[in-house]
This record gives sequence, C-alpha cells and structure tokens, in this order.
Amino acid sequence: MRIKTIALLGAGVLAMAGGLVPVGAQTPSSTTTIQQDFDAATALDAKPDRAASLAAWEKLEARTKPGSRSRGIVLVRKAPTLFALNRADESVKAARAGLVLLPADDASLAEDRTRAFLILGQVATDTLDYAGAVTALQQAEASAISTADKLGAMLSLVTAQIFIDPTAAAATLARSDALTGTVKLEKSVAARFARERTLLKLNTGDIAGARASALQAIRLLGGLETDKVDIMDASARSDAAIAFLLSGNADEARRYMAYTGAGRMVKGSFDPAAEMRSPDCGGDAGLKPQDVAVVEFNIASDGTIDQAAPIYAAGGGQVALEFARAVKGWSWPAEKVQAIPAFYRYHVRVEMRCSTAFERPSIDDGLDDVLEQWLSSKGVTVAPAPTGSQAAALAGQRAELASANAQSPNGLRTLAAIYRLTNNPTVAREERAALAARALAIAVANDAPPSARLTFDLPGRVDAVTDIWRPGVFERTLTPMVSEPVYANDPQARAAIRLMMVDGAVARTRKSEKNDTAIVTLRQVADDKALKPNDPLRVGALIRIASIEERNGEIDAARATFASSGLTANQCAIMDAPPKMVSQPGSEAFPMEAMRWGFEGWTQVQFDIGADGNVINQRALLSYPPFIFSEAGTKFFTKAKYAKTYRPDGGLGCGATTTRIKFLLPDSARRGS
Repeated sequence: MRIKTIALLGAGVLAMAGGLVPVGAQTPSSTTTIQQDFDAATALDAKPDRAASLAAWEKLEARTKPGSRSRGIVLVRKAPTLFALNRADESVKAARAGLVLLPADDASLAEDRTRAFLILGQVATDTLDYAGAVTALQQAEASAISTADKLGAMLSLVTAQIFIDPTAAAATLARSDALTGTVKLEKSVAARFARERTLLKLNTGDIAGARASALQAIRLLGGLETDKVDIMDASARSDAAIAFLLSGNADEARRYMAYTGAGRMVKGSFDPAAEMRSPDCGGDAGLKPQDVAVVEFNIASDGTIDQAAPIYAAGGGQVALEFARAVKGWSWPAEKVQAIPAFYRYHVRVEMRCSTAFERPSIDDGLDDVLEQWLSSKGVTVAPAPTGSQAAALAGQRAELASANAQSPNGLRTLAAIYRLTNNPTVAREERAALAARALAIAVANDAPPSARLTFDLPGRVDAVTDIWRPGVFERTLTPMVSEPVYANDPQARAAIRLMMVDGAVARTRKSEKNDTAIVTLRQVADDKALKPNDPLRVGALIRIASIEERNGEIDAARATFASSGLTANQCAIMDAPPKMVSQPGSEAFPMEAMRWGFEGWTQVQFDIGADGNVINQRALLSYPPFIFSEAGTKFFTKAKYAKTYRPDGGLGCGATTTRIKFLLPDSARRGS
C-alpha cells in the first residue's frame, strides 16, 4: 500500500471537481467522438484499475493534435494516473508537457493547472526535494479558483514549507485560516491542518503551542477513546507525545505514545531493519553529533521504504531532510515484513542521530574552496554564506544576481551570485539545474579550473534528472564525467566525481549486496599517485572503503584500510579484538514507565570505551518508539564495565562502538498489554 497525500483528492471538502472540458470533435475513422473517449477516461479515473485508466488516456492522447490545447488537457489528466502507478518520473514529464500547452488566460482550465502543479509538488515531496515542492505547490495555490482546491494546495504546501521556510509555513496556515472560516470542513480535514500546525510549532520551538494544536487534532479525530483507530489517529497521538516529552512531561508523553500502538504489538515484533544505518556525521550535509530527528516512513510489502518524511528535528530543516534521505535506504527481509500487521508498517517513527564511527569530510566544501579561491584571484569577492534563515537570505541573493546580471550577464560577479544562490537549499531543484548550467557556461568561458567547474557541473547534472532517486540512475548520470578530458586529467576533479558516484550508489545498496564496484571505484581514488597522502579526497575514499568493508564483515581489511588513512584507528568497529564487557546491568535497565504502559522496542547506542574500561560519550543513534528507550539504552551502558585496554597516551581504548538493545516485556505482561 502506497499512502498518497496529494491534496486529499476525492476526500471531503478538498476533493477536486473533475469537471468535463470539451477536447475535440469526432474524427472520420473513429466510432466514438473524442469527447466520448474523454468521458470514458474520466470515469475510469474514479475506479481502482489504474492500468485501464492509463490505457484510456493514452488512446485519447493519440487522437489529439500534438501541441494543441486538447493534448495538454489529456497529458495533465494522465499525470495522476502515472503517479498512482508509481511511475513518478513519467508523471512529472506528462504534467510539465501538459502545462506548457494549457493557455494561461483560459479560466476553464484552472482545475487542470492546479492538478498538474499538485502532481509536481507531490513527486518533489516524495523524493524529498522540498524546495521544488514549495515552488510547485505555490503555483497550485495561485492557479486554484475554488476554496476547496486552494485549501488542498495549502495543506500540501505547508508540509514542505515547515522544513524549508517556517515563516512562510506560518503565513500559509494564516491564509488557510481565513478560508476555512468560509466553509464547513470535515473534522478529518480540520485535523490535518491542526497536525501541520503542530509540526510547525514543534520545529520552531513553540512547544506549548504544539501541545495545544496536537490535542486539538486528537479531539477532532474523536479523542483517545475512539473505537476506530487509523493511521491519522496514530500520527496525531505521536505528535502529542513528542510535544509532551519536549515540554518535560514524560508521563503524558508515554500515555499518548501508548495510544499510537507503537511498541505494543500483540503478535510478532517490529525488529530493526536488516539494513538500518544512521547517516555518518559530517559529509556534505554537515551533520553534527548533537543533531536529532524523528522520521516517519512506510515499509512496502517487499521490505523497502515506500515513503519517508521528517517530523521533527533539533538542528534545522535541512538536518531533518538529510535524516529522511538516510531512511530511504533502509530495508527489511520481505518475509519478516509480511508477518507484521499492515497498520504497524505505515507511518512508523524512529528517533535518529548521526554516527561518528566513519565521520567523513565534505566533498562539496573542497570544490567550493577551489571556486572561491579562483574567484578571489580574479578580484571577485563571494558574498558570505548566510548565518541565519536561508529563506530570509533568498531575496537578497536574487537581488545580487539581478544586479550582477545587469552589469555583465556573463561576468564573474554573475558567476559568484549564481554560486551563492544555488547553495541556498530553498531554491527548487529545476531552478538550481538551470542556474548551474548557466554558471558552468560562464566558468568554462573564463577558463575556470576543473574543480571549480565541478561546483556547478556535478549538481547541475544531478538536478536535471527527474528520476535521479531510482537505483542506478545516479551512477549512470555521473559515470561519463570521469572520462571527459577536462576532469579525467585533473586529480581532484576525477576523485571528487568518483566519490560522488559511490555515495549515490551505496545509499541505494542493500546489506546483502557486496559493493564490489564501489570499492573498485574508491580504490582508484585512494591509489591515485597524483593525490597527496593526506589529501581530503584520498582520506575520504579510504574512510568509505573501511566503512563498506566493515559493513561486509571484513574487519581485518577495514582496520588496515582505516589505518592507511592516517587517522587514529581506534574505532571499535575495526579493532582486532574490541574490549570485552566484564559487567553489565541487570533487568533494572528496562524503564519502569515503559513497563507500566506495555511498551516494547529497541535502541541502537553508540559509545566510546576509555582505556580504564569505563563507558563515555554514550548516545542513542536510533530508537523505536521515539524517545521511549533512548535514555534507558544510554543509561544501560553507563553502568557497563569493559576490560581495560593499554594505551600509551591513556586515551580511548575503543571509540564509536555501536550496539543494539531490545527491550522486551515478559510474556505475561505482553499478553496483557
């Protein structure tokens, strides 16, 4: 089951009318008119057979004139069907091609334009391109005429704005409040708006406000004692639990969490995934050990992640999105997933932090440094990166680009302005791709060094591909670059491309796959004699190799690889014989609050072991349900004792070890929960 959220089409007040639009007359060779075919295709849209619906629209498409208004209508109507069939990239192409053909001044096509922009927004949301979603959904709201369509667009829009531009999200909710006063909303729809308000307040630090709106959503859905509980109820109650926890009321937090069903399966258990890794700290996202997020996701019947979305993050919206991207690479054995009731596989929430085991340098930072140094040598100063809200900085960055463009469209000042603008995460993917292509042309015309060109060429090529998220597409997009002379002859450039290729591939590889191709590619970087031994790109390659070898159980190889990086090789994951635990806590480690409410769950804890055998720097990496067992897991290892390890400097005996703990209730307590 794939849970769609596209503006609640067909649900209550937000349903789009789907009115008929004449598209043509009868053709001599056909037995039906085009209008009749249109009516038939529209009727099929309301039925579950999506393949039949698609066939009807494609038949109609063949009967319309290329480049015509009628062809545009058919393409826009076909897009949602492609989306429902999980052919998202084709859906985007159909929607965009259709929009081009719809006359902007034809008010009768407002619904179709809104439909197309909603599809573009939903695909962008699903692929975690929230900036692109905001752009498309703002257009959906602007094109909508009816109150229902505007509210539907706003509901989808605010979901993305929360993590891109919280100020704009608040403004969208204010506009929705003005509209909802003019119509009678179904309670479930009103609850959706209350939930979005909850998430906005959670992520902007208004915990009291979040608590109030979370409770409002629960009341609208029937309260805690409602006889029928669905996914919406569970999500609203989980929102309230997070709000209560952040306000310091742990008892109420656990009470509301208990009413979500999380950690309370009577049959079976929700175990950690076969491949469930926290993202590494550092990297291009700049994740920090103190960053924490809650991510919600759906597990498909084949064990892969169907959808993932951020719910809460301490660290900002981009942190939240990076954690959600990491979740998209998780997987469970299909047979285990199918044994879990469907209710427990949808809208699962996990608390996350990044791992310090294989902390890596950023590829983008190195490329950016080359570009900025080159521009400086040409007398061009790049505006500093904004320290506050990226969304607030956007207007100034656009103004600088306009000013530079007026002075010299192909000048280096324009290049510097584009560079700063493309680094703003609130700029939509397609706009970034167009800007990057323009900047690359300027860089080439001014004979910029290869690594400086890569600052635009790498993201430009990736952002230009709609279905970059599909397995294999990322690598196929970047692989030709390694052979292009301008990059192939530059050590830094070819190394950066190869590291990016591997990062894109490994993120989509399951644990059962060995990643031999990735290691071969990384070895080309690590063994490149043109790179200095301490070159960050070479070090980054060795760290990645060690990580993959450790993941494949090749500990000796991982240890040797990591040691060759020149970094301190005291990570537990790659030690020959990590210190043994000599004493551990007993059953008192199970938190009594969780016992009282009947929770089960697990946490993955990372910690360092001092040379004296004491545990330090313990932190929960992953926890299910969120925040229930995190403290208990870290406290467990506070009381643990390991064998002493000799270190001449008295430093760590073993750093960044990772262990999972499952918290299981006694059978009697489980049956009674």
